[in-house]
Amino acid sequence: MNRYPLWKYIVILVVLLFGLIYTAPNFFGEVPAVQVSASKSTVKVTSQMQSMIEQTLAAQNISNTGVYFSQNGSVGSFRIRFKDTDTQLKAKEVLNAALNPNSDDPQYIVALNLMSNSPNWLSALGARPMALGLDLRGGVHFLLEVKMDGAIQKRLDSLQNELTLSLKDKRIIVANSDNKNGVLTLMFDSPDTANNARGEILKTHTDLNITPNGNNLDIALTEVATQEVKTNALKQNISTLHNRVNELGVAEPVVQQQGADRIVVELPGVQDTAKAKDLIGRTATLQMRLVETGNGFNNEKFKNGDGEVVVKKQVIVSGDSVTNATVTFTQENQPAVSVTLDSAAGKVMRQTTHDNLKKPMAILLFEKGKGEAISVSTIQGEFGDSFQITGSGSAEEANDLAVLLRAGALAAPMEIINERTVGPSLGADNIDKGFNSLKYGFLAVALFMLIYYRMFGVFSVISLGMNLLLLIALLSWIGATMTLPGIAAIALTLGMAIDSNVLINERVREELRNGATPKNAIMLGYDRAFATILDSNFTTLIAGLALLLFGSGPIKGFAVVHCLGILTSMFSAVFFSRGLVNLWYGRRARLASISIGQVWRAEANTDTAITQVMDEASSASKK
Repeated sequence: MNRYPLWKYIVILVVLLFGLIYTAPNFFGEVPAVQVSASKSTVKVTSQMQSMIEQTLAAQNISNTGVYFSQNGSVGSFRIRFKDTDTQLKAKEVLNAALNPNSDDPQYIVALNLMSNSPNWLSALGARPMALGLDLRGGVHFLLEVKMDGAIQKRLDSLQNELTLSLKDKRIIVANSDNKNGVLTLMFDSPDTANNARGEILKTHTDLNITPNGNNLDIALTEVATQEVKTNALKQNISTLHNRVNELGVAEPVVQQQGADRIVVELPGVQDTAKAKDLIGRTATLQMRLVETGNGFNNEKFKNGDGEVVVKKQVIVSGDSVTNATVTFTQENQPAVSVTLDSAAGKVMRQTTHDNLKKPMAILLFEKGKGEAISVSTIQGEFGDSFQITGSGSAEEANDLAVLLRAGALAAPMEIINERTVGPSLGADNIDKGFNSLKYGFLAVALFMLIYYRMFGVFSVISLGMNLLLLIALLSWIGATMTLPGIAAIALTLGMAIDSNVLINERVREELRNGATPKNAIMLGYDRAFATILDSNFTTLIAGLALLLFGSGPIKGFAVVHCLGILTSMFSAVFFSRGLVNLWYGRRARLASISIGQVWRAEANTDTAITQVMDEASSASKK
């Protein structure tokens, strides 16, 4: 009775060790750091750069406490840790000058950041501090407006090429075309040809409003199609921004929709606002165009490695039509990139390649308004939605090209309409206030439990500490972001956890009042209180899951901590506290009493007194 088997104590020790290891990084704090990442998608940051970074800093007598390389997919970055802010600022200037000799066209982003000061052995175990939200850590908040007119224009640009080629297959020639102010105009040689073209287009495009206008057709998107374009543009921009902010190495960045055409971006801990704005504004756009081999006038010139290439202005396929791109090898064992397009782009590509066999085609990458040819290859045969790009050089270069092709493009341009910076001092003040409230609340509860429940109060307080330890460890382990609502959820969790201990202690007291021996009172108290504790926690968990599923922002942050807190409360208040009680009382052969505070026993003559009162009341009524 009241003894745990050995395996249960082993479980408690393992969980306690887990809690200590994964909570520990939160007590080491953060130190200044400089982060180096690529400024362009065509530039790579590799681990081989570490020696160059170390030598550059050593040449200027700048000491560091560690240089760390991390790889997020195909995107690499360095973080260099320093002892103080002055050294950090000096190192940033030195590295920026060394890595970006041409300030007008920087190849790398050198940004100020923060890093955990945890020992390397903790980092090797995957233990890292809790990520702090914008309200606690400080950082930058951007509100971006998506220019939906640009998304609609882009859709009409795609239709312009697609409809011209599809009508050509039907032997209907488009004499000319124009696309402006949200209306695509196709021009024909006669009204009859225009009407025939209208009928053919409506067979495959029910999402278009087509208005005949003499020899022309004025084409616009329907309201449903317009709304679909806007929705897809917003989703694609959010996805692309997620990929971009990951390059900053920000812990738990927030990128989410706000309203019909706005996106919120929050970057906790980012000190360099200018670099953050630069990164958000730089999203690559890919285009495939034919290389100009003659003396045509409708062309453009772009950089291609160390040289230049002249391409036609007409876009064959843009990056948002690429559905997949992978590295393969040809029969000659040469690296190549296998590209898959959507069906509409596949038709355009088939017609283009049929008409331009043995001619070169270029893939252009546009960033910050500047274009660069990242691949120029010869069209070897007619192909549609699946084809190979050869001539990439090494397998690594082929992989880089595949990554760029998969990255996609912004579906619509964006503009930063609001920018807000939360200073580190304000974040630190919020942390102090939040954790002071937790500290004083914990101490007040602990004092009450110790006075009212004596030794069982000690068990309850230790269990409450275990609950807090486990909750912080879990939040750190899963990489959750702690915000002010999260601190409120921790306070609520502690209140619910101690409530479970109060239920158990009162149940043990009740069993003692009913005449049970101390050992039986402990056993029955825990067993009979468990059902009540389970029911109350389960119903609260349902409410927490509803907040988690349907909430967003601060509400979701509160719900994450709340749900995890319910699970840790069940473990600490029931399983762990029972283990403590068993260790203290379970080994005693004869247990005469337990320290659980005052147990108010009912008087022996209570039933007699109640009967006497009822008799007197009955007599009075008869009179």
